[in-house]
Amino acid sequence: MTNEINYQKNVYTRFFTVAPGVWGMKDVFVNMYVILNPFDGNWVLVDAGLKWSAPKIKKMAKQLFGEHGAPSSIILTHGHFDHVGSVLSLAENWNIPVFAHYLEIPYLTGKSSYPPPDPTVGGGLMSLMSWLYPATPINIWNHVNVLPENGRVPGLPEWKYIHTPGHSPGHISLFRESDHVLIAGDAFVTTKAESAFSTMFQIKVLSGPPKYFTYDWALARESVNSLLKLEPEVVATGHGRPMQGNEMRESLQNLYEHFYQLAVPSKGRYVDEPAVTNATGVIYNPPGNINKRLLAINILSIIVLAAVGSVLLTKKNKKFKKRKEALSYEIW
Repeated sequence: MTNEINYQKNVYTRFFTVAPGVWGMKDVFVNMYVILNPFDGNWVLVDAGLKWSAPKIKKMAKQLFGEHGAPSSIILTHGHFDHVGSVLSLAENWNIPVFAHYLEIPYLTGKSSYPPPDPTVGGGLMSLMSWLYPATPINIWNHVNVLPENGRVPGLPEWKYIHTPGHSPGHISLFRESDHVLIAGDAFVTTKAESAFSTMFQIKVLSGPPKYFTYDWALARESVNSLLKLEPEVVATGHGRPMQGNEMRESLQNLYEHFYQLAVPSKGRYVDEPAVTNATGVIYNPPGNINKRLLAINILSIIVLAAVGSVLLTKKNKKFKKRKEALSYEIW
């Protein structure tokens, strides 16, 4: 595939083309995707972003499909807060079903919280702040449906889903076999999800699943292997920009082969012992030892340093602009 990943921008919102009939949009630090069914003209939304993402998603849909372009359904790669923030409001407003893996259902029907996020894994501000991220379940029991066991994706006959647990129990990835397009969710990502800078600016680097929410590293590694075996041509993930081609595949191979060095944190709550889950939710969490006061101090220090750096950079840019204007004046 020689498809270029193009970015579109107008007064409404900014979205990118992943592959023919596949588009994505970033809201702050997380991606959502739209997939067209070419056989009937309907489309499906993959993940629902943050609590305030609904208007942006609707505007993107309007740009792509017109004034009354509601999707046939919403497919959730998993139920973490940054992927389901607007799912209830969208499902109610559009009056459409939501689909998820059966092992994800307890966290979408108010029955179980996720394993707690781990702010001790290191890597940056996103990790340090993760103790603030909600792990409590949402409740969309009257909208959510279990994905069929045969791997087919409702409303998308060209696609199949792959169960890719480790980051969450019922995590799935989506694959189009005709051109090997993969929507990986958070099974792996294409930026450093633990770093606020890398995540916000989508610094491109193929990485393991976000460390602070990954509860079973052995399962996460096997999930990467499952996706590697598909030999994807284009990958689009929950965080970061799409990647494609040989360089991407080599990076994915390297991630799998050196997973414990590249993806698994050197310390953390789930490094030596995973959380245990089943179809009813979480049944065991390994003990955690989080010093919230120390975490707060570390977070404040990073914020102060970032603010100081931003001020210094702004001053430097202003000086450079003045010198450039002065030089331009002298030339004329």
